[in-house]
Amino acid sequence: MPRAKSEKDRKIFVLDTSVILYAHNSIMNFAEHDVVIPITVLEELDQFKKGNDTKNFEAREFIRLLDKLSQDQRIDQWTPLNGKTKGFFRVMMHHPENERNAIKIFGEEKNDNKILNVAVHLMETEKTRKVILVSKDINLRLKAKSLNVHAEDYETGKIKNITELENTGKYMLDDVDPIAINKLYEQGFIEAKAILGTRKRKANAYYILKSDKNSVLAYFNSDQNILERVDKRLAYNVKPRNAEQTFALHAIMNPDIKLVSIQGVAGTGKTLLALAGALEQRRDYKQIFLARPIVPLSNKDIGYLPGDIKSKLNPYMEPLWDNLKFIQNQYKETDKEYQKITELVNQEKLVIQPLAYIRGRSLSNIFFIVDEAQNLTPHEIKTIISRAGENTKIIFTGDVFQIDTPYLDSQSNGLSYLIDRVKDHPLYAHIKLEKGERSELANLANELL
Repeated sequence: MPRAKSEKDRKIFVLDTSVILYAHNSIMNFAEHDVVIPITVLEELDQFKKGNDTKNFEAREFIRLLDKLSQDQRIDQWTPLNGKTKGFFRVMMHHPENERNAIKIFGEEKNDNKILNVAVHLMETEKTRKVILVSKDINLRLKAKSLNVHAEDYETGKIKNITELENTGKYMLDDVDPIAINKLYEQGFIEAKAILGTRKRKANAYYILKSDKNSVLAYFNSDQNILERVDKRLAYNVKPRNAEQTFALHAIMNPDIKLVSIQGVAGTGKTLLALAGALEQRRDYKQIFLARPIVPLSNKDIGYLPGDIKSKLNPYMEPLWDNLKFIQNQYKETDKEYQKITELVNQEKLVIQPLAYIRGRSLSNIFFIVDEAQNLTPHEIKTIISRAGENTKIIFTGDVFQIDTPYLDSQSNGLSYLIDRVKDHPLYAHIKLEKGERSELANLANELL
């Protein structure tokens, strides 16, 4: 954000509750401009401060931050933010009536309308300055525009060019020297320069190499500066069905790669491959954790569901159990591999739980699979990875275009953030699965409906 040239160029940003729940330190990310927090936002945050979800953590941390910044001063007056380059903040304690009273216009005394009234009031009292409402709630932004209030999404951490992520991790090269491909086949590796030439080389990148007569799958080993042949291999009797699945399983099984993200639409085999790879390597880790965030249907709290907590959570965990049952059913009930899976579950060596139940635990010597990672915030992704101890591997799976939470999108969700920020790191690999392998009927739905 460019610095304001003069006092009148300093903007006033009015923050909605959704911004705070997305990032508690958002108040610090508006350069030298000023920030207003409507008292309604504090009242809403009070309802979120209890609990173990990330939104509860964000609410508590923001309240602590505001207390620290105020230093026992009145927060309804302009108070400096930390640092000489920052502006000021204040909490607006009332919502005076005006000609564009949102409560009267929209006919409801909702919190959103009270927040809108703060922005309208500031526009009328701070006529020389630009007032901007910042919200992750697209409906609130639309309502603001109907009142001629400038409204924006919270942009910090948002991926600017989502299409670039589509090509991260996998590359296709045509017209490769057939002699080089034959050498790669024969000895299993070749100097990267022999095929890539002066092309930029990215750590843990995967290649589909083609000549006029042959083709081969390869992996760039940045430590040795070589291309290694990638062959299809079984993982607990699950075999990759296409090149991308082969790459994904290679990354999952590669002990030098500690962090993997796998993107793809439903039915491409993301979670299945991750779980099969984990089971194949079960002896190398103390436990296998398979988790996913709970995103209640229609954004209702799970409390409205009948039964005890286990009964409430079972519907959300069932897809993960389905993947495990699919792998187990590759064998007969009398086979030791079938019985081993049952034994791992009974001894809690393999744990399938909601992500909130695992958050905060020490992740040492763990193979950790996080499903539906597109429903996590960037802060949640960071928190999970920062918990990793020695000999821990983390796999994130999801589809950045299938968001189930109301305040995230393809550019602001945690999975997109991870891919963008960590790409090319030697500990990380990303694969996008493109072809659905569940069934022809499932492919029809993904492609035509």
